[in-house]
Amino acid sequence: MKNILQPTVILSLLLTILLPLSVFAGNWNTNKNGVVLNGYDIVSYRTADHATKGSAKFAAKYDGVKFYFSSKKHRDMFIKNAKKYIPKYNGYCAFAMASHNAKVPANADTFKLYNGELLMFFNDLYKGGKFNTKIPWNNDEKNFFVQAEKNWKKLK
Repeated sequence: MKNILQPTVILSLLLTILLPLSVFAGNWNTNKNGVVLNGYDIVSYRTADHATKGSAKFAAKYDGVKFYFSSKKHRDMFIKNAKKYIPKYNGYCAFAMASHNAKVPANADTFKLYNGELLMFFNDLYKGGKFNTKIPWNNDEKNFFVQAEKNWKKLK
């Protein structure tokens, strides 16, 4: 009886600890403070076509995470229609989603709108050199998008 009970207790403890982490951790590309895309204003990608740093002064919560905006107007636009502005794949790199079936943090200043959706990309050092994943993405965008959509359904 002791041998059966002991693994059951250990499994229960592991599930108690790990299940909440697997459900919530990693669902959004956030910084250590739970702010999506390091606080960049996701509305500005559509209104100004560039990355604009937001402020905690103009914050909103959605799906359990924080978003910062550069103005009250942008925050209010987001609150009114959040789904229009949220980044695809919850702010993770679209290229990594397609090519590696992985959630890789994206850089807030490397983005594009594709079919009306905000896509984010990794753009930093990789294997000793600069790697902007938007470049290979653009070379086969349609196929990468189809694959990213399939992979996201499994990862989210």
